[in-house]
Amino acid sequence: MLSPIKVLVVDDSAFIRKTIMGLLNSEPGIHVVGEGVDGEDAVQKVKTLLPDIVTMDIEMPRMNGLEALKIIMRERPIPVIMVSSLTESGARETMMALEYGAIDYIPKNLSSNITNIVHIKNDLIEKVKVFGRKKFDARGIVKSVRAVPPLDYCPPSGKNKINIVIIGASTGGPKALQEIIPRLPKNFPCGVLIVQHMLPVFTSSFAERMKELSHIEVREAKDRDVVMPGLALVAPGGSHLRVRKWPNGEYRIKLSKEPPMLHMPSVDIAMESVAQAYSEHALGVIMTGMGQDGKEGMKAIKGVKGKTVAQDEASSVIFGMPKAAIESGCIDKIVALEKMAEEIIGML
Repeated sequence: MLSPIKVLVVDDSAFIRKTIMGLLNSEPGIHVVGEGVDGEDAVQKVKTLLPDIVTMDIEMPRMNGLEALKIIMRERPIPVIMVSSLTESGARETMMALEYGAIDYIPKNLSSNITNIVHIKNDLIEKVKVFGRKKFDARGIVKSVRAVPPLDYCPPSGKNKINIVIIGASTGGPKALQEIIPRLPKNFPCGVLIVQHMLPVFTSSFAERMKELSHIEVREAKDRDVVMPGLALVAPGGSHLRVRKWPNGEYRIKLSKEPPMLHMPSVDIAMESVAQAYSEHALGVIMTGMGQDGKEGMKAIKGVKGKTVAQDEASSVIFGMPKAAIESGCIDKIVALEKMAEEIIGML
């Protein structure tokens, strides 16, 4: 029988600590071994209590969550899930935490309605169960993130076969995408669509951070945006992104709230629209994440003779989404994250 997953809960709010501890302790196989009131407390208790995983607030007195996270990753790297406020400032800090080594985040709206609390409980428990038993790879932790040199791209003599690259990702995606988008050259000949499972306030901060690191233009998508070469559009949280071909030959973005789903944006919905609009001129990329979103979309792209690539298991934080697509038989190539940008350029 497996021993319980040991969790340390860190937050300066007694209410939030009690709520998270209650949610976790209600689940068989999870045991909260302690609580911390600030970053200093967290650093010390990680050493003494030896938890398997930590949930940690960002804004705390004495030492905040970001500083504590950096020390934990340096001294005793273990999975850390950040508890993030739903503000622009909280979103920016969460993006920084993911760069510093945090494995994921949950939103800090535990005092809202019962539907949200149930969803957060299920999300938190699933992440604790997955990451609490998964071997933590500290090699991916960065000390600082800066722009990397782009890969070379020499335009072919004829036309490119691929006109659009669509990338779908979930858990582990923000960090993984930093290994791909910043390596695309300024003369990248295709439009890029990024569908990352993320809450509305977070996608804007994520797009801004990617823009800072990249050589191509990156921004959050708006309704009726034109898809253009050298422009990466990030699907906004809380909306589905679709592509439509207009009578004048332009490809434009259509954002909508329908149908309501657990994952908004949905990778499947975006990829299915890309398959319909671009047919064999589309390249679909499915990356790290829980669940199966993207499997049907990748099948749709493959079904119109487009190209398909999946991230491999070894480099995926969670292999759920790539695995589902691979097992459906619709993937042309399985590629390690560090080779993904090179592979994308090579398939154009």
